[in-house]
Amino acid sequence: MKIYDFTGAPNPRRVRVFLAEKGINNVPFEQVNIATADNRKPEFLKINPMGGLPVLELDDETHIAESVAICRYFEDIKPEPPLMGVDAKDKAVVEMWNRRMEFEVLSMAAGSFRNTSDFFKGRIPQVKEYGEVCKNAVIKRLEWLDTVLADREFIAGPRYTIADITALIGIDFGRTTQIRIQENQKNLARWHQAVSSRPSAKA
Repeated sequence: MKIYDFTGAPNPRRVRVFLAEKGINNVPFEQVNIATADNRKPEFLKINPMGGLPVLELDDETHIAESVAICRYFEDIKPEPPLMGVDAKDKAVVEMWNRRMEFEVLSMAAGSFRNTSDFFKGRIPQVKEYGEVCKNAVIKRLEWLDTVLADREFIAGPRYTIADITALIGIDFGRTTQIRIQENQKNLARWHQAVSSRPSAKA
């Protein structure tokens, strides 16, 4: 078993933080350099035809791509501590909040970066105007998230979950295009300080 990883990208970090929270530290990581387009070379496309990272490779040579799918695998083989819910209702609530953080924060932050950064210039089609739309969308969602966190400790309720991981990754990655928590967003800042202080955040 191993995970194909790239330390500079947000979705691989999401899996690393998840594994750190689980206390799973015996899975080796193999770096695939996105900056030099190693993830687009034929040998890697045999592993993941979509070219994305991370990818979990099992001992039977099964390849599982997409970060949440990888997290689901490890949640099922090591249920404690629960990061994806504990019963039908809780699992649904955590899934709801994780998808919100994925679609409204992480994906929009990534869209801003992809469409405005020189890193992707000449590598993918870029629409600068759409990048600005994405950036403004994240800023609005962070304003809303600050109000959500006024009456709860974590994104999905009283317990740390994958929704917090996704939100942390999205907000941190937003710094690449100057998306930041504002001074008046006290609840969001308190939450971010708490989750950033967890040892797993350094994974």
